[in-house]
Amino acid sequence: MRIDIVTVLPGLLESPFSHSILQRARNKGLAEIHVHNLRDYSGNKHKSVDDYPYGGGAGMVMSVIPFANCIDHLQKERSYDEIIFMSPDGELLEQPLANTLSLKKNLLILCGHYKGIDERIREHYVTREISIGNYVLSGGELPAAVLVDAVVRLLPGVLSDETSALSDSFQNGLVDAPSYTRPADFRGWKVPDILLSGNTPEIDKWRFEQSLERTRSRRPDMLK
Repeated sequence: MRIDIVTVLPGLLESPFSHSILQRARNKGLAEIHVHNLRDYSGNKHKSVDDYPYGGGAGMVMSVIPFANCIDHLQKERSYDEIIFMSPDGELLEQPLANTLSLKKNLLILCGHYKGIDERIREHYVTREISIGNYVLSGGELPAAVLVDAVVRLLPGVLSDETSALSDSFQNGLVDAPSYTRPADFRGWKVPDILLSGNTPEIDKWRFEQSLERTRSRRPDMLK
């Protein structure tokens, strides 16, 4: 998979992609992540990428020109399965969406900033708008990092145990069951006996029941 990200703050994305699972995916050659500085496509000597909104109002709007220049340049090199704009009014990022995107080959992610981006980019280029929650952040960089992490970890070979991703919370519509590891008794806090029994069918049953109960008590909205 190749993921291109367009941003006015490329430095903000250096750390998330240089550690842990995402770094492993890149080192293995399973995912390419390329960050592009929007200012390089501004088309003016001051490298400005924003301007005052037509009709007045507070805040600055990111210009149509640099985004169009950048997207046109990248599309000459490859075609994209999705051109994604990280937006608070996009569809909510949930596990089924991450699963779907993990099957794609080339993704292009646009990060807004300031008051937003010129609507014409959304109308003529963007194929999908995605939100990570019902709140507003300073820009699309952190949501883009969240999206990339959610998608790349699903690629075959990225996780050392590929079945791990299949048992994550939300994969079966439920949150995950509680987990324990050694020691079995710490300060009198004991691991449930069933997990020490070696009885796999009963353990699986216990985990499902725990998962269902946790979902019912913590995320009842998911059971709808």
